[in-house]
Parts: sequence; C-alpha cells; structure tokens
Amino acid sequence: MKILVRVDAQAKKSEVVVLGERCFRIKTTKPAKEGKANNDVIALLASHFHISKSEIELLSGHRSKEKIFEIPN
Repeated sequence: MKILVRVDAQAKKSEVVVLGERCFRIKTTKPAKEGKANNDVIALLASHFHISKSEIELLSGHRSKEKIFEIPN
C-alpha cells in the first residue's frame, strides 16, 4: 500500500503521528542532509508497522518534505 508522509526534520523528538488511514506526519531529530532524515523516517515507519526497514520503499519525494512510501500490506 502507498502512504503519504509529511516529514519535519530536526524536531525536538522523533515520533509518528497518524493523520488518516494512509497519511502520516513524522517528526525526526535528524537533519535533512545526506539522507539522514530519510533513513530515520524509514526506521520509524518500520517500527510503527512492525516490519523490517528493507520492506519499505521510498517512491517519491527524496528531497521534499512530502514523500510517498510503499509499505507491504
């Protein structure tokens, strides 16, 4: 399933906020440089969905605050 994620980098704490069935807001303490924030977002999504990080694919938004991820059903 595809999900839409809005990312807030360099937040005070890391957290996943569910906005809708397939819409999330993720706060990460990592900076949006060299893919650090993207890697942390993937780790947070993996923890939230109880799956491995390798099962999550970033489809679009590599350099944007709004991203689309593919998550297995």
